[in-house]
Amino acid sequence: MHLRTYVSAGLCAMLALFGRLPPAAAQSFDFDRGNAPIQVVIPAVVPVIFASVSPGDATLVLRTTTLITNAMFDAIAPYNASAVGVYSRLPRRPASEGQTDRNRNIAVFYASLQVLNSLYPAERARWEDMLRSVGLDPALASTQLATPAGIGRAAGMAVVAARQNDGMNQLGNEGGRQFNRLPYGDYTAYEPANTAYDLRDPSRWQPAVTTRGNGIFAAQQFATPQFALTRPYSFRTPAPYNVPPPRDSDPRGPGGRARYKAQLDEVLAASATLDDHRKLSAELFNNKIESLGFVALFLSVSRQWTVEQFVQYDFLVNLAAFDGGIAVWKEKRQHDAVRPFSAARHIYGKSRVQAWGGPGRGTVLLTADQWASYLGVADHPEYPSGSSCFCAAHAQASRRFLGSDTLGWRVTYPPGSSRVEPGVTPAAETTLSFDSWTQFETVCGQSRLWGGVHFQAAIDASKPMCRSIGDRAYQFLSRHIAGTATLGEPD
Repeated sequence: MHLRTYVSAGLCAMLALFGRLPPAAAQSFDFDRGNAPIQVVIPAVVPVIFASVSPGDATLVLRTTTLITNAMFDAIAPYNASAVGVYSRLPRRPASEGQTDRNRNIAVFYASLQVLNSLYPAERARWEDMLRSVGLDPALASTQLATPAGIGRAAGMAVVAARQNDGMNQLGNEGGRQFNRLPYGDYTAYEPANTAYDLRDPSRWQPAVTTRGNGIFAAQQFATPQFALTRPYSFRTPAPYNVPPPRDSDPRGPGGRARYKAQLDEVLAASATLDDHRKLSAELFNNKIESLGFVALFLSVSRQWTVEQFVQYDFLVNLAAFDGGIAVWKEKRQHDAVRPFSAARHIYGKSRVQAWGGPGRGTVLLTADQWASYLGVADHPEYPSGSSCFCAAHAQASRRFLGSDTLGWRVTYPPGSSRVEPGVTPAAETTLSFDSWTQFETVCGQSRLWGGVHFQAAIDASKPMCRSIGDRAYQFLSRHIAGTATLGEPD
């Protein structure tokens, strides 16, 4: 993806994340006027995320981005006239220390170091090199809260202490496990109703068989079902957040098969009519860094935000999506609903359907048991849609923060730059335009139908629930900026 329309130092950093441009020499980082999150921390972290998990594995991506931005927020709070941290109450610094961003940037680096060492301990050398590259000493053990390094370390350590055992099983020690720990392993005893090879219950989730095309195949596991039990930021429990049951996903009972087939046929029709715009939209929103992450970077650069403004906004939208995900994962576990690929095999079996035929094949007639969605099938139950939730929560929190529905984001793809159909899609340079947050939210949701991984009902169910969580996230952030929040707990 290239974004030449918006080329600037900050957007060059964005492009560097995916190797499109070489990163600026870290030694040239300007502590007084630079932006440590955009110019240094994010470009260092994103490749590690992608090497560890798929960019579509939202629960694990969001854990990293939310905890890092939380640490950054807490680290710069002492330089604000009223703000307080989420997990720390550090002494406020004199206004003279915040006249440039030097102290904020230093605090951000040291706070990030603590969280990154906790999340990715095997990459410790990489994180230490990140600090050395800008002339900071990663071995500094200062606990003096009169220094930005001491403030950053204290803020980062407070986030680590609060979040290492927050229910996500980051350390693999849930259930009293002492040996051969399994970080992020499921401790909820979830078992699918179906196997990857036998759809015993056509209303319930079936693990897909996946491969990278290398001859190695694997059956999916429900990714982090314990996310539903993880501590939220902006509310105490996800229990009040519910969606109606997916009535069209059970072919049994009066009219059940007709409804089941109708929602499947809608997905297959979308698959058969894919164009470059819809394919690229599906790819964009499947990658949570390129969509949710890059739109935040675009806003910061286009609006010339300060480090403080960017950190406040980025923490807001990450915590909104994080909390929305907790509610969605609770509902996914509750409803355990079937994915379209399983429904297609159940309804049509070896009968022919018209649909997308695979990379570069276009629309073809194929037996339903050979149909595959344009996007890879996610490793969790279908209903409600996680991606639709993340975008709805992000969009609503953004409207509240910005005071407007206006966005104005453009994403331009050169010919052949698709990851699913490289060298084929798009046939010509194509620009996706998001003039408003409403359009961003709508296209994000519909892209899951176009990509073949969700039924329409799952998209529609997520949005109202997660918009309300976006509101809660904004209220949570506002209390912390105003200094009226309770330490470590939602009000």
